[in-house]
Amino acid sequence: MNLSTPIGEIPRIGPQYQKRLKRMGIKTVRDFLFHFPHRYEDFSNLIPISNAEAGGPFCFQGEILDVKNIITFKKRLVLTQATIADETGKLKAIWFNQPYLINTFKKGDYLCLAGKVVKKNGSKYLSNPAYERINLEPKTYNLEPNLIHTGRLIPVYPETEGLSSKWLRFIIKPLLMKLGDQLQDSLPQKIREKFNFLPFQKAIWQIHFPDSLKDAEAAKKRFAFEELFTLSLFVIRERLKLAREKAIAIPMNLDLMKKFTGSLPFKLTDAQKRSAWQILKDLGKPRPMNRLLEGDVGSGKTVVAAMAMLNVAKAGYQIGFMAPTEILAKQHLKTINNLLERFKLNIGLITGKESYLKNKKISRKELLEKVREGKVDVLIGTHALVQEDKKTLQTIPTVKFKNLALVIIDEQHRFGVEQRAKLTTAQKMIPHFLSMTATPIPRTLSLTVYGDLDLSIIDELPKGRKKIITKIIQPKDKKATYDFIRNQVKEGRQVFVICPRIEPAKISQSEIFGGKDLSLDERIISWMDVKAVKEEYEKLSKEIFPDLKVSMLHGKMKTEEKEKIMKNFKDKKINILVSTSVVEVGVDVPNATVMMVEGSEKFGLAQLHQFRGRVGRSDFQSYCFLFTDKPGIVYNRRLRALISCENGFELAEKDLAIRGPGDFSGQRQWGIPDLAMASLTDAILVSQAREEAKEILREDPELKKYPLLREKLKEFGQRIHLE
Repeated sequence: MNLSTPIGEIPRIGPQYQKRLKRMGIKTVRDFLFHFPHRYEDFSNLIPISNAEAGGPFCFQGEILDVKNIITFKKRLVLTQATIADETGKLKAIWFNQPYLINTFKKGDYLCLAGKVVKKNGSKYLSNPAYERINLEPKTYNLEPNLIHTGRLIPVYPETEGLSSKWLRFIIKPLLMKLGDQLQDSLPQKIREKFNFLPFQKAIWQIHFPDSLKDAEAAKKRFAFEELFTLSLFVIRERLKLAREKAIAIPMNLDLMKKFTGSLPFKLTDAQKRSAWQILKDLGKPRPMNRLLEGDVGSGKTVVAAMAMLNVAKAGYQIGFMAPTEILAKQHLKTINNLLERFKLNIGLITGKESYLKNKKISRKELLEKVREGKVDVLIGTHALVQEDKKTLQTIPTVKFKNLALVIIDEQHRFGVEQRAKLTTAQKMIPHFLSMTATPIPRTLSLTVYGDLDLSIIDELPKGRKKIITKIIQPKDKKATYDFIRNQVKEGRQVFVICPRIEPAKISQSEIFGGKDLSLDERIISWMDVKAVKEEYEKLSKEIFPDLKVSMLHGKMKTEEKEKIMKNFKDKKINILVSTSVVEVGVDVPNATVMMVEGSEKFGLAQLHQFRGRVGRSDFQSYCFLFTDKPGIVYNRRLRALISCENGFELAEKDLAIRGPGDFSGQRQWGIPDLAMASLTDAILVSQAREEAKEILREDPELKKYPLLREKLKEFGQRIHLE
């Protein structure tokens, strides 16, 4: 057995466990050893039974005097009750609904037990304690050195259904004992010495089975730094690699840009001018632009992108524009056509099902042929631009451009060289790349996850926009809010209602018991109370607003149905639209002035800010109502932040601090190690890791002096998904 051994070859791991482990990204022995605990429980406080008091956790060692199962009369629960004794006294231990334990324990066994002592009706007992067999007679009160589940600081791991921390400890410790010495330290020695990091072998033991919390923290810091350092190396090398590539240099046509800005019915903001200048200057260089355009909701990113498109198209080259959904792709087609109408560009659209050119339907085959011949200047589309339709398994011809020079992506922050190559045809040059996002990125994320992208920031809104009035609505204020909404509709305005789910939750036992950090009541409430689009639509259309035109929209609808509903809403044929987060990005209905979010505590700040940005897009005063049935501290903290902050950049920093980086950016889809994600809130550690990465690459760009580090970086690049 070695570090690359598949988990199926580890003893005691059958097919079911393999499936569960793969859900957590554990496929090899190495993955197991780097599945780090996220917290620890202190079960090291060993005391004589005679000193047992209510509270804890405490640790006891004793001999089993008897064990039996008891069925309670009222609740029909099975209680497994054991009596343990040391030389100072006796104590009962009770486990709930684990009847199999009667076959696990035998009279005369020595156990180490750890848990909380409960005092009830004058008697004391250990409630649901962790347990472990020991060989020592308990008279000495010495803890055995090889305990795993009791008698020490106990690691608690990220879990999934059917995989407990106890089971993970049971597998990980023998692997560490057998293979820990095979793990070599890839972190350069001078860095280890500079920051006084624990030696690798000690650190890997201390993070799993620490001697003290101080040792656990030291190990965590070492590995967090190492992961951030590796991530920084990866993105900096990607930047250097791209800088060596060739791209088509497209000089800025100043006269053309002046004509474009003069054709607009509004003036560009200073931030728009600055961002456009940065992009146009990059396009004029013979190396590929790799830029992220950040701008708050409604700040005018599309206008800036249109300037780049016009400059490229009039120089004789093509542009590919990718949007995340068909609705948004069609909206971009309309917007860009309007912006560039007087400049006579051929603008096409391709989705999984439809094709357009100059606002007219055209066959897919004919459109692809025109793109191949260079007769389409701008091609807008979904992922149909770069890949086959994997859902239907139908073969969709790859889009081939004659002279693609610019790729623009909306709301997808990463787009790698490999994907760009799919869009590149005859020419051997990589196209310039511009990504746009309305989700502002916190500084630590921009340094690491987005470290190979240049940033352009639109940090001001168009002049004349009114501040959106945002309020948290408690249950007692619902009726008054509904009355207010009715008055808005009477005045000719329209309303969005957002819900977290499509249908009411069908709660399962695994979902209830999956939330380890919540009480049982909180877990049940958290699922059962989630508002669903279908039931909210029924309630609003039949009970609250039976006289108004209410419709619903969600992701399970067919594309044609969704488009029809959105068109009717834009054409003011619908007063209130009840929807899931499908309207989060890019939907533009200037007449909508009310955004009502049900179950607002279920969304992150960035997402709530996106919802709020769907209104306030005209001269009318607009409102955002955050409905919540949970006036808790965490929920209020997040929702109050939305009220106090208009600026999405400030909100992004708060969202990162409140929810943590994993939830903010979804580390599972990024493939970034958990510990690195969790450490992104530590700005000092991020900065240190980045500086050391720069220094190493300045000294040795190919990492020839660091073969272990080079190998680790190669492996890291294979599993990370920054696209």
